[in-house]
Amino acid sequence: MPVNEDWEERVAAAWAGFDDHTEDRAADFRSLIDALVAELPPGSPLGPFERACAWDSTGHPDRAVPLYREALALGLSGYKSRRAKIQLSSSLRNTGQAEEGVKLLTPELDAESDELDDAVRATLALCLSSLGRDREGLSLVLGALAPHLPRYQRSMANYAAALR
Repeated sequence: MPVNEDWEERVAAAWAGFDDHTEDRAADFRSLIDALVAELPPGSPLGPFERACAWDSTGHPDRAVPLYREALALGLSGYKSRRAKIQLSSSLRNTGQAEEGVKLLTPELDAESDELDDAVRATLALCLSSLGRDREGLSLVLGALAPHLPRYQRSMANYAAALR
């Protein structure tokens, strides 16, 4: 999946300007992403991933779900793969498929740790809550929060474990 640094920078710039695209300009933002995706080689998993992100971020999780799935099926890997799983799980929850979101994200709890760990736990907690499993969700959120607290880290970690 050879993509040059210039392309990545232009995608990052598009996303950096996302908030400038008001709701009535959402289609313009998606068109900007589509134009960048058109530069990719056929079969690149980055295309459906970026398009999914654009649809999702403009309020269309239903349009994003199949694109996230396509990106993962095409071999999206590494950091962006983890992002896709988090975002897909959130979109699944938003479209009434929270159980599938739980199944997708649960293995990520044991994945190699990175800066997305807390996002995994927060999104999984939302999926669990949508299924009426609030105690499990609260346990995940408290467990994610505990290391960031200036005090009470051990107590919060113990409370999180007790909720499981």
